Amino acid sequence: MNYLEQLPPELNIIHYNDIPVLEISHPKVKAKISLQGAQLLSWQPAQSQQDVLWLSEVESFNAGNAIRGGVPICYPWFGGVKSPSHGYARIQQWALADYQVENEQIWLAFDFQDEARLEMVLGSTCGLTFTHLAQEPAQLALHTYFNVANIQQVSLEGLPTRCFNSLTKQEETVTSPRKITENVDCIYPITQPLTATIRDLGYQRHIQVEHLNATDVVVWNPWHKPTSGMSEQGYQTMVCVETARIHHLMTQGEQVSVKISLQQD
Repeated sequence: MNYLEQLPPELNIIHYNDIPVLEISHPKVKAKISLQGAQLLSWQPAQSQQDVLWLSEVESFNAGNAIRGGVPICYPWFGGVKSPSHGYARIQQWALADYQVENEQIWLAFDFQDEARLEMVLGSTCGLTFTHLAQEPAQLALHTYFNVANIQQVSLEGLPTRCFNSLTKQEETVTSPRKITENVDCIYPITQPLTATIRDLGYQRHIQVEHLNATDVVVWNPWHKPTSGMSEQGYQTMVCVETARIHHLMTQGEQVSVKISLQQD
């Protein structure tokens, strides 16, 4: 069954340059999902004046190129250990396998061949659940870019005080809450479900990010470092807080989830 041929009024396919994007318009939420990578690009619940997710304003949407923003799925590996960097799932087409439109939310399922499934629940909150279906163990990161008013007015709460600094290749003790004032690329090991809070004074809101069955939380902001797909000022309005399985590989049938909620201060 081709679900794209019988979409309800709340769902619509629009092409952004080379890439088909599923646009959602629902009384409780507006959202956009790229079918390349099953990448959630935008999530704006009805109670929010701004998008919760960040998307590069210079994104060109060229097929086969990674999209800078939203929630890229780094799979089946993380980082540059193999080519392409962060795996191939985010630059290949996924299939819309199923959906349900309800009064309070929309549920969607996307399949990546026989290797993985991603389920989304989009409404006043946002939930993503990734299921690893392949036999080979794999790494994963739900590489979420969050939209903030000004990175210098943001603090990250609820994170541990130890992390691995990917820039210096050393373990470090860091403050919690944490302010971002420079190029940051840190992997925090976690041993149980963890809820981090992004407190954004500029937008007078805080975003809660619940990491479920993850073993790592990655925090990234490139600051002034030139970064592909991002303008020189792009770092000022984003921070990545990623839900990951980097050092403890996923086995067949395992799931990792992130749940995002928004509160106005």
